[in-house]
Amino acid sequence: MSSTRPLASVLLFAALIVCVAMGIRHTFGLFLTPMTVTYGWGREVFSFAIALQNLLWGASQPFAGLLADRYGARRVLWVGSLLYVLGLLGMAWSSTGDGLAASAGLVIGIAQSGVTYSVVFSAMGKLLPPERRSWAMGIVAAAGSFGQFLMVPVAAGLIAGLGWFVTLLIFAAAAFLIVPLGSALTRGMSDTAAHGSGQSAGQAFTEAMREPGFVLLTLGYFVCGFQVVFIGVHLPAYLLDKGLNGNVGMTALALIGLFNIFGTYSAGILGGRWPKRYLLAGIYLSRSLVISLFLLLPLTPLSVYIFAATIGFLWLSTVPLTNAIVAQVFGVRYLGMLSGLVFFSHQIGSFLGVWLGGRLFDSTGSYDIVWTICIALGVIAALLNLPIKESSLESRQALASSA
Repeated sequence: MSSTRPLASVLLFAALIVCVAMGIRHTFGLFLTPMTVTYGWGREVFSFAIALQNLLWGASQPFAGLLADRYGARRVLWVGSLLYVLGLLGMAWSSTGDGLAASAGLVIGIAQSGVTYSVVFSAMGKLLPPERRSWAMGIVAAAGSFGQFLMVPVAAGLIAGLGWFVTLLIFAAAAFLIVPLGSALTRGMSDTAAHGSGQSAGQAFTEAMREPGFVLLTLGYFVCGFQVVFIGVHLPAYLLDKGLNGNVGMTALALIGLFNIFGTYSAGILGGRWPKRYLLAGIYLSRSLVISLFLLLPLTPLSVYIFAATIGFLWLSTVPLTNAIVAQVFGVRYLGMLSGLVFFSHQIGSFLGVWLGGRLFDSTGSYDIVWTICIALGVIAALLNLPIKESSLESRQALASSA
């Protein structure tokens, strides 16, 4: 289904939704130190809650994507926004590890599945022509990066001036903005997607699981989640442990968000011109190289900022490429569900990355083991993406039947 709406309108509202949802999400690492100090928690308590958030986000994403495919994205965005509000309010009033796991982990994790990439891309896939999807997804993914760039310093300033509790209340109000933004994005779209007869969701799932490229893409995305969430949550604490000022960590997260804007936008453009599998392999391999250099060179504010800018350029550049491959191979009918399945693997990696960061730090007093795992996984992910076939299954089947 294509839309007669202006391209700029679709991109604007999709970008604003992702900017708000991802912007808030990327600030959680700044709450680790003040909340653990306030309640006397170990880092594993906070790390487990955020790890659970990532796992629940991934586990619920295929279902949120399927609901968006079947009934339209509007209602999914509304429910996701309201859950996001409730989760942030619950996080503000959580004084125990169980309360934090329930609010920041369970509720916000499910909420994020309804307000981020898979649901937004599901709507975009039905509103945009195929030749513009990779580019458009790059722009919207870049908006998520701009949200990080914008919200991290805002969060740091609010926490310093008003405290972490009030900051969470302000973010809850901001999350409610996704309700009107979701209505604006889906204006003119039917609440019930008109798929007609043909392939069922179960058949689409089975077809994807039998496609080797889909499995390889899914395994590679696991590595993306492991790397970015470990760095996003634990980098500020790592730098504090090394004796650097807290502002260095805040600035590093902001720089990651800033340069990710250019990285995701560039990936979207290049994905329309070059094989996406080669671009993905290059991104994963480059991450391993950048992390290795960061650990080998002397640690100074300048080296941190260079690392943040470089890793930021590679940060979410996998998102438009990965989702564009799914749309290119399988079409857009079940794009929300299938991209959600790939994303689930990403979030399993996110869970392990953030949880192992806290777990191994508490047991060894160092992040060295997890940094090493990040480097090794990047090389593995690069190799996994190389054999992926990007041609559509429909065209392959047609070619096989004519042979």
